[in-house]
Amino acid sequence: MSDVLDVVVIGAGWAGLGVSHGLRHSGISHVVLERGRIGETWRSQRWDSFHFNIPKVLTVLPGDRYEGSDPEGAMTRDEFVSMLEGYASRNGLPVHTGESVTEVAPNGAECYLVRTPIRTVAARNVVVASGSLNRPRRPAASQRIPPFVRQIDASDYRSATPLEPGAVLVVGSGQSGGQIAKDLADAGRQTFFATSKIGRLPRRYRGRDVVLWLVDCGLMDIRRKDFVLPSGAIPGRPLQGALETISLQSLSAQGVVLLGRLLSADGTALSFTGDVADNIRFADESSAELCRKIDDYIARSGIAAPPAKDDPAEAVAPKIPSPPITSLDLEKSGISTIVWCTGFDGDFSWVRVPGAVGEDQQPLQVDGIGAASGIYFAGLDFASTRKSGTILSSIDESRIIVGHVQQRLRQLWQSGGPS
Repeated sequence: MSDVLDVVVIGAGWAGLGVSHGLRHSGISHVVLERGRIGETWRSQRWDSFHFNIPKVLTVLPGDRYEGSDPEGAMTRDEFVSMLEGYASRNGLPVHTGESVTEVAPNGAECYLVRTPIRTVAARNVVVASGSLNRPRRPAASQRIPPFVRQIDASDYRSATPLEPGAVLVVGSGQSGGQIAKDLADAGRQTFFATSKIGRLPRRYRGRDVVLWLVDCGLMDIRRKDFVLPSGAIPGRPLQGALETISLQSLSAQGVVLLGRLLSADGTALSFTGDVADNIRFADESSAELCRKIDDYIARSGIAAPPAKDDPAEAVAPKIPSPPITSLDLEKSGISTIVWCTGFDGDFSWVRVPGAVGEDQQPLQVDGIGAASGIYFAGLDFASTRKSGTILSSIDESRIIVGHVQQRLRQLWQSGGPS
């Protein structure tokens, strides 16, 4: 097949563009197919006040470095999208927007067909960079909520303004849940917040953005096998504010009503665990443990860092309902909207390549290299290390994938495969 491309990259977010940059500089023929616009997920699945949790100096793609005047600042959603667009344009990356891939299927032993509504592209290799956090998950309780309550996912939340009048229940106390709860409280909306045992990160510690310490300490390079729980589950990313520390107690001081974990729903009646104090304690202990690790690193390295200071968001006294609220009536509480911040997974059902995905339709891969020859996955959350799924992984990930593609192409040429 003389018109077979070396690679098709699916997705023009940071992961896909990073791989495309490596392919282009290696002289490998490819295209990038994007369902919408460059950075579509960041455009359409983030709220209006969204800021990155990673400082600007580290929010860079392969071949770039930060040269601005605010290295520890946080990019807004729109600034990040502009950065992606500029990166693609500046590097001449072959991005084709408005092409949603509907199927990847084998075509012979060493080739794949990538189908979109307007064409079919043949490629020796396929890099799936569509993301593993684009399909919201909701608990079974969501199916038993009465219709007068509007239910949305974190990816649908934009701001408090378009929501119906009334109180809002946010379920899920990870990064999105905590930041959305604060956004609602800042807007003056009465907010209920269903929490669980999730860790917490301060925004700054000992004179620096905490992510800079995490990277320097090597904590973001911890391998997947070393943090997976015995059950096979992966601990969720801790609660962290983008512009300041967010804690459960700081939210409660702002008027957010803290609840335990949502147990069940039966019409208007919701039930919760009564362990809010335990959840606060768990987050406090995780933050303190992280700070101890940073302290140890500073001491070992002989770094002249300023002493630790109390963070107001962590030091403020929590305001917990007494006794804890374990049941709540949606109608009597005036709750008109529920925002589900209960996690995401990826939809890979369209990758119809034997051995590429498991029975759960999730990728089979190691360090982005798929179990099916010639299939790669970029940008997967926690794929290899703690930084996987964040832009911190883009340089390493693109280098590994592009290197493997080069090796595979050499093998194909040597064996007289498709040309």
